[in-house]
Amino acid sequence: MTPAECIPRALAVLRIVTAMLFIVHGTQKLFGFPGGAEGGLPSAFSLFWIGGVIEFVGGLLVLVGLFTRPVAFVLAGEMAFAYWLFHAPKSFYPLLNDGDSAVLFCFVFLYLVFAGAGAWSLDAARETPDR
Repeated sequence: MTPAECIPRALAVLRIVTAMLFIVHGTQKLFGFPGGAEGGLPSAFSLFWIGGVIEFVGGLLVLVGLFTRPVAFVLAGEMAFAYWLFHAPKSFYPLLNDGDSAVLFCFVFLYLVFAGAGAWSLDAARETPDR
């Protein structure tokens, strides 16, 4: 297998691992798992609840690679919003304001907007071959 043939699989691994890590942020907000939700579970339709729903549902869609590009666009925007609203006011430096994961998620999702889902995805299974 040539390096070029490995690219769709490597992209799929990046997508899957990123989605699994991202889903956990949603489950913590919505269900208090793992480790409990900081400040308790959010009220329905609050900003944190909406964020948890976006993270959980969006993470699941990215995990299976369904509608990856538009979902990744929404998730990148959510992470940019979260960074500037909650992390940046604490400090200029992402390491000090605990926003480094938000920045990283934002740019990985932005990459998926342009790269797509890669191999092992429902998006790839739905594509029709070029004629």
